Amino acid sequence: MIIYKLENYPEQIEAEQLETESCPAVILTSSSEAANALKLSGIDYDGELSLDSIAFSKIETQNDFLLGTLCIPKLLDVAGSRYKIMLFISRRSIVIVDNYSFSQNIFRKIQNGAVNQRLTVQRVICSYFSQLMQRDTELLIQHEQKIMQLEEKISEGRTDGFLESITPIRKELLVLRSYYDELRDMGKELEQDENELFDKKQRKYFGTIFDRADRLMNRTIYLLEYVQQVRDAYQAQIDAKQNSNMAFLTAISTIFFPLTLITGWYGMNFENMPELENGYPYIILLSIAVVIICIAIFKRKKML
Repeated sequence: MIIYKLENYPEQIEAEQLETESCPAVILTSSSEAANALKLSGIDYDGELSLDSIAFSKIETQNDFLLGTLCIPKLLDVAGSRYKIMLFISRRSIVIVDNYSFSQNIFRKIQNGAVNQRLTVQRVICSYFSQLMQRDTELLIQHEQKIMQLEEKISEGRTDGFLESITPIRKELLVLRSYYDELRDMGKELEQDENELFDKKQRKYFGTIFDRADRLMNRTIYLLEYVQQVRDAYQAQIDAKQNSNMAFLTAISTIFFPLTLITGWYGMNFENMPELENGYPYIILLSIAVVIICIAIFKRKKML
């Protein structure tokens, strides 16, 4: 359990000091010590403190505090496992339940950026979410570059391995879109502040959470549309190749159709067909002539 006092510069203190001073604080703890941390912060919560049951990000209004859950995709494996965190926010305290070092790293960045400003509970919340989404723009730019590279390959006619490359990108973007939508809802819930835990002047900071998540979601939606456009271009290439192959097969079938007619006609072997005695070379020449004429016609029409 790590405790930071929010008077002037964020300062790490012990639990005994927090009890005696009763100052605004941020408590970073694991699920095994969460009950003690909540008791220390004066938050009365009787629910389950298991992080494994968290399936998505949301925030709920309780009697005198806000309960939030975060299900954060890992940047290196967006579609895989996630960081699962619980947030308890009261007027004077924030308790962050995190079994990883994820929140500790975020708060160190917040602490480093608070050299010349006094942190409040509201500012810590906004800074936490800001740090949470800081690298997401870079991630979306990387996805956009990957899609552009795939589009360039499609324009050059290189379609090998396209579906194997585009499907994971689309899957990750779908995951991110849902995640940013959940963050938008959390920002809106904080801004509404139904329990009036925060000063009206301080609520404006929560609008930045909604705005940033909204921008990220809109960019993700744009990338999903871009993916669909590239998939359509790929499908057009495949259809064009199939049409080309069908045209080639049709031309070949058309070339050999007269030959089939000739061989069928002379394969009847009637006695009153004078060509049967010495017409074999003539039939060969006729077949060759038919093939050459058909090929010339199809070449002229650019079907071969």
